[in-house]
Amino acid sequence: MKVKAKTGLIQVIRPLTSYSIDNTMHSMTSSYERELRRVLAGLESGVKAVTRSCSELEKAKAMQVIHRPFLVVRAAGSGMEGSGDLLALRGDICFPIEVKTTKARKLYLSGRTWDQYESMQTEGNRCGLMPLYAHRLKGVRGDSWRIFRVETTTLNGRLKMLQRRIPPLPLTRNGKPFIDWEQGMPLHKFLALTCRTEGSKRPSILDDLVNLHTESESALGV
Repeated sequence: MKVKAKTGLIQVIRPLTSYSIDNTMHSMTSSYERELRRVLAGLESGVKAVTRSCSELEKAKAMQVIHRPFLVVRAAGSGMEGSGDLLALRGDICFPIEVKTTKARKLYLSGRTWDQYESMQTEGNRCGLMPLYAHRLKGVRGDSWRIFRVETTTLNGRLKMLQRRIPPLPLTRNGKPFIDWEQGMPLHKFLALTCRTEGSKRPSILDDLVNLHTESESALGV
């Protein structure tokens, strides 16, 4: 530690350590955790903040969470084995969510991050849950969040239906899961999917085929 005189004041200059770097990175991630938490909790100001540069349609889809919000809590001892950073709960569904923030579009899991993935997969299978990764890409306009699910084999009910709609983490050439922002589900689409009102029609594979057929006919001028 160095002490430096500056305009009559004492300025303490602390050396940069791995602890201070980790602390800075943690504080940055925590701020984005709060951003996501406010959105999932259905706070209008939070939704407006993350969709400021989105299209009107994207904003409308994201706003559906205001009518069907989640109770969002920070996992006890965030980073605890298998718990993720956040838990989003509602009467019909529950998601453990691991939050990642990067400037790069791809994030390869290794060491601690790989251990996190394996723990989330284990707990997801053990408890019949669908763990999610929420990847926030810095420096982009529009919807900067992407959602992925961790592959599990014990889903039932509503989660089983959502399984075919929410993309899993993609695989490397060696078959190892990693995060690729481009391949994730935009947050506004995730909110529209999970926050549909009870009276709305639930999506199905048949709906997808009908929509695809209609779009094809339109493109051909039929």
